[in-house]
Amino acid sequence: MVSRVAIFSSGNGSNFEAIVKEWQAGNIKNMAIDLLLSDKADAYVLKRAEKYNIEKAVLTQKNFSDKASYEKEILKLLIEKNIDFIVLAGYMRLIGETILNSYEGKIINIHPSILPAFKGKDAIQMALDYGVKYTGVSIHWVDRGMDTGKIIAQEVVAVEDNDNYESLAKKIHKIEHNLYPKVINELLNK
Repeated sequence: MVSRVAIFSSGNGSNFEAIVKEWQAGNIKNMAIDLLLSDKADAYVLKRAEKYNIEKAVLTQKNFSDKASYEKEILKLLIEKNIDFIVLAGYMRLIGETILNSYEGKIINIHPSILPAFKGKDAIQMALDYGVKYTGVSIHWVDRGMDTGKIIAQEVVAVEDNDNYESLAKKIHKIEHNLYPKVINELLNK
């Protein structure tokens, strides 16, 4: 059975592009990427979606009176598209009750740290500021907390003494771009 997937992203979209490339190469089986959803009208990921001819939608919370009505509009779109599974790829919003109630156990996220360390925004900078020798990448199920869901996969990245934000981010992104498509393929083909 083919899973109809929506990818949510707020920014650059390098993980989105890595997933799309692996899918188009046939390395992610039984998946159709039916929607890219962004909460930012100027997100570069929208250009990436155009490049790969993937339907995109932009919904910004500021156009709604509250989070629940915002998520109801997202949910309506997901239902219209018959979405089975949601992949968060740099989506900088906490998923709320409205979406979780309909997609619990069907949403995954990638985070640039070895959770439970350095949850939330700026995890790469937090790792550098804290002086850790190792950080990495975590892929986890989305629950009601901030990066608190059950971990699916992790990969460690060594932090060298001469690493700065750019060099560490580059190492982390390389791991993310390899690990996320593999995990998605495993989850959709159990």
